[in-house]
Parts: sequence; C-alpha cells; structure tokens
Amino acid sequence: MKHLRSCIPLCFATFALSVFFASAATLPPDWQHEQSFDVAATGLVKLSLPVETLDAARPGLDDLRVYDDAGHEAPYLIEHPAPTARIIRGAKSFQTSLNAQNTVITLETGLAQPLDGVTLETPANNFIKSVSVEGSYDGRSWRSIAQGRPIFRQANGVSELRIEIPPGTWAWLRLTVDDQRSQPIPFTGARVQAASGASAPDELLAVTVSERHENPGETRLTLNLGAANLTLSQIRIESAEPLFTRQVTFAVPQIAEDAIHEQAVGGGVIYRLALEGQPASANLSLPIETQVRSRELLMLIRNNDSPPLPITAVRGERRPVYLVFLAKQTGAHYLLSGNARCAAPRYDLAAMAANLKSVAVTPVKFSPGTENPAFRPVEVLAGVQDNGTALDVSVWRFRKPVKITGVGAQQIELDLDTMSHARPGFADLRLIRHSEQVSYITERTSIQRALTPSVTTTNDARDRALSRWVLKLSQANLPVTRLVCTSRTPLFQRDLTAFEELRDENGEKYDRTLGRASWTQKPDMAKTEFTLTFDSAPESDTVVLETQNGDNPPIQLENFQVFHPVTRLLFKAGTNDQYFLYYGNPEASAPRYDLSLMANELLAANKAAASLGAEETLKTSRHATGAAGKGGVVFWGILALVVVALLVVIARLLPKSEAQPPK
Repeated sequence: MKHLRSCIPLCFATFALSVFFASAATLPPDWQHEQSFDVAATGLVKLSLPVETLDAARPGLDDLRVYDDAGHEAPYLIEHPAPTARIIRGAKSFQTSLNAQNTVITLETGLAQPLDGVTLETPANNFIKSVSVEGSYDGRSWRSIAQGRPIFRQANGVSELRIEIPPGTWAWLRLTVDDQRSQPIPFTGARVQAASGASAPDELLAVTVSERHENPGETRLTLNLGAANLTLSQIRIESAEPLFTRQVTFAVPQIAEDAIHEQAVGGGVIYRLALEGQPASANLSLPIETQVRSRELLMLIRNNDSPPLPITAVRGERRPVYLVFLAKQTGAHYLLSGNARCAAPRYDLAAMAANLKSVAVTPVKFSPGTENPAFRPVEVLAGVQDNGTALDVSVWRFRKPVKITGVGAQQIELDLDTMSHARPGFADLRLIRHSEQVSYITERTSIQRALTPSVTTTNDARDRALSRWVLKLSQANLPVTRLVCTSRTPLFQRDLTAFEELRDENGEKYDRTLGRASWTQKPDMAKTEFTLTFDSAPESDTVVLETQNGDNPPIQLENFQVFHPVTRLLFKAGTNDQYFLYYGNPEASAPRYDLSLMANELLAANKAAASLGAEETLKTSRHATGAAGKGGVVFWGILALVVVALLVVIARLLPKSEAQPPK
C-alpha cells in the first residue's frame, strides 16, 4: 500500500503530461505558428492581435484559427477599428477685405458639427504667410482660437494651405492673413473640415531605416516596420534641421502589367518654419491609413534644389486589430497562424458584428510565437515551378551565368552589360535552366545608381561663344535618365542641351536631342548642382552637353555624373543547378508567366541575393556584321548592284554608232 501511495504523484504527473500532449496533438498540422494564451472567464473575449501574429498570418488574416485546450475550434470575428470619414465641404459664404497690413477673410462654415481645419484656395505662387483664426457663433462676437499658423506655396510646387484649429463648433470663422512682410495675395475660396466623429485607437510602432539612397533631388528611405500586414495610421519624421519644407510620398511595391512597380499609398508636406514675430511652427507627422502587406515601406522625400534632409529618427503608429470569439471554457487556448493554402473560414457569427464595439478588450498575455510541433513544413512558394517550357536560345547574342547561394526566392540586380545589350524595356530577358525557361518577375525600383563618365571639354572654332562637354559612357544603350554636374562659376544663366550624334539609314550624321534645361546660379545660392532630366535614353555611348555663352565668359562645369534606375529580377530557385540569363534578341517579345499571380508571396518571402557572372558572347549579330547602323555594307552593296544593272540596261538601249569609212 505504501508503494502504491508513492506511485500516485508519479501517475498523476504522467496523466497530466499525457493530457497536455494529447491536447497539443489535436492541433492541425498545417499551421506553422502557435501562440498560447489563458482565458479567465467564459463569454465573449476580445483580443488585440500581437504584431507577431499579423506578421505570420496572411494579409487578410483568413488563416487564423482559435482552439481551446480540448482541441475544439472556436469561431471568431475580426474587427479593424478605423476613424470615421471626415466631412470636407466648401464654405457656405466667403468674403475678403484688403487692409493696409493684412487680408481679412470672413466665412460662414455651414457645418453644425465641430471643425478642426480650414483650407484656403489661392492661385498665387511662391509665398509664405502667417494666419490668425477667430471663431464666432453669431458672426458678431469673436473669440481667438489660433495664432501664427503658416500657409505657403513654393516655386517647386510644395504647398500647405490647410490651417489646423482646435476642434470646436463655429458657425463663422475669421482669418487674418499677415501682409506686413510681403505683398498681399488673392484668395478665391475655402473648404472647412469637420472633426472626426469617432477616433480610432492606435499603438506605437518601432520603425527603423534599413536603407537610404540619395537620388538627384530626392532621398529614398526604406523603412523596416518589423512586421508585415500592419495598418499604419501615421508616420512621424524627426529632424534637427531648423527650417525646411519637403514633399513626402509613401510607396509600396505592387504588381502591375506582369512587373513590380512602386505604388504611392500616401504622403503630404512636412515643414518647420519660423515666421518673424511668431513662434516656430512645424508639421512632422503624415497620416497614411493603409495596410502595408510587406515588412517595408518606402518613403520618398523630394529635396528639389535643397540639400538632403538629415533624419534622426522615424516613428510610426498603427491601428490595432481585434479578434472576438466566444470562450466556452476557461484555461489555455491556442492561436494558430501561417497556412498559405487553407480556405477562409465561414463562421455563422454575422449577428455578433453589431455588438463588437461594445465588447471591452481583454488583457491577455500571449506566449512568444513558436513552431507548431505537429507542423508539416511546406516548401517556400510551393505552387511555383522553377522550370517551364523549352526555349531555343540560338538567336540570343549574350548570356551570363547566375550565381545562387541556395534554393528558394532569389533576387538579381541587372548590371551594365545586361542593360546595354538587352532590348529597351528588357523584353528579351530569359532565365534558363537545362534549356527550359524559369519564370521571373521584373521589379522596377526608384533607386538610382550613379555612373561617372569621362569628360572632354571642347570648343567650336566657328562659334567661340559655344561651350561643349563630351561625356563618354562605359557602354552604349544604357537606360540613363538624368545628368548631374556642378559649377564653380558664381553668376550665370544658361540654357543647356544634351544630345547625341547618330547616323541615319543613309549613313548621314544627325543630332538626337536627349533633354534641355535652364540653369541660373547666383553667389548667394548655396546649391551649385544642376540636374538635367533625359526625355529618352541615349542609344550611343557618347552624350554631348552644350550651351551658348553669348557675350559672357564660359562657365566651368565639373563633377559630372549620370544616373540610371535599378531593375531587379525575382524568381524561385528549386535546385542548386546552373542558371543562365540570356539577352540580346531584338526580335523577342516580352514573356508572360503565371508567376505574376504569386507576386505578393514572392515579395514577402526572404530573398537571397543572386549575382551575375561574366558576359559570354554567343553569336555575332547579323545586324552588326551586315550593316553599319542601318546604312552599312549590305545597303551600299545592293545599291551598287542596282546602279550597275541600270547602266547595263541604258547601254543596251542607246543606238550603236556607225563605223566611219576609211579615208
């Protein structure tokens, strides 16, 4: 008996462990991630989903599953809290009066609900003004509600005409625009904005800058959000720069026309201004209110002629996502995520949707995300085949070996050889393994790579007022989009033209214009950089930049650079076999692969950086050997044969001369 009593604790522990493992074993094996949490009371439970769960789940969250400790699935509903739509409408009445030192705008709002902003309308350009705002219930008694709010519009297009005011119900608003430091400007109307009726909760989000690229006139930041499928409410930029205005655009990669492009999803104007006699004003936060399906968000800061803005930090806020389910028992529950193939659940809980907002959020502590012990690993991009139809590559002129470091999703950046010898638009690119095509997606980015050409300064002996710079590129047919240089000359105004010299079908030279721009430089300007955007990419390896100096001395230009956009190929490598990238077929049309249907999954996958090897010339193009341009040896040979044939015909048609009798 004593022996039996000593075995009871051991038996009980064994039974408890068997129950635990039995319950764990009931979890479906097709879900990769598992998080446990405890429910203290039965009834409706409302959970705020952790960031780790959103990152592991599909964008629509339709792969989430909730199980209790007995292995029973619990139906649920998802709630996405969002602010109510704002009402924006034109003012009911609008009047302006011009005084000696200010412009007074009086408007009737026409809204009965609280207001938090008014936007002025004006055709004026290049101004900055300070505005004070008063509110009234009856149009006679006025109360000051805002002072020293800036409005501006710059020559480069950056503008801010919205004036924020504390939320309040006002039948009338009176805006006084300060004209003491600049000429008055006309105002043609105003739009009033109602304050949001119901705000939505948001949470702080850690954001880091993973990449920074300085393109001409633009800073491109890649923001790491730490997780995918987050609904961002706003992004805040922190900078120590004392005075600035910048236009900001947020973008995400998006599939369009069988390629990946950067799609704008929001933006606005950030600024820090200090008007004379007024406290400094700043707006460094931008609303976005969109779901970002990847872990990265692109932020493009337009600098124009200003130097790049120093960014000390970027902070974000996100909207929480709530999951509501009916707990039938207390104790341990399990939240499963990470199933790429399951169908969306269809629970009969539509009647609960109206009551979700009244349910309080239950404070729950989730365990760290772990691998489901019963999970059966699924191949990355399992639905994507890494081989396709056979292809005869005998008409392709060039190829490069593709060096991969492992199986799975891959990414290649096209190099100069490929960009030079491929068709414009890269329609002739083919990725080959064992004579079969491998599907890929083209990703066109806003990243700009700089190239430094060799530069020769020449003068025209016939026109001494003409200055000319000859830029020699490393290769022809590069997709160059802009030219940048600097000048040491402190004062000048010039019109500059970029062109290249080509030959027509008859072998005659002609100039093909690539772009034009005007450049004005003054001693008080800190920026000495000039940017000329190309209307089309050069076909040759030589670009000529020239300008007329008139009666002025020549200007000095230096630090020449040309820029081209970065293009990448995304694909899946199923094996460590040898892959080749073929290009250089002017007759090839763009391929169409079903891989575009998996573009979002390919973007979200962790991609290895593949690289290109040395270029191999496969055959000599008949276009290159048979013609010099379009008017080469073949053309002139055929023309000579035609001329000879015509001379023979004419000779036969001419009458023969009679022989003269001997004298």
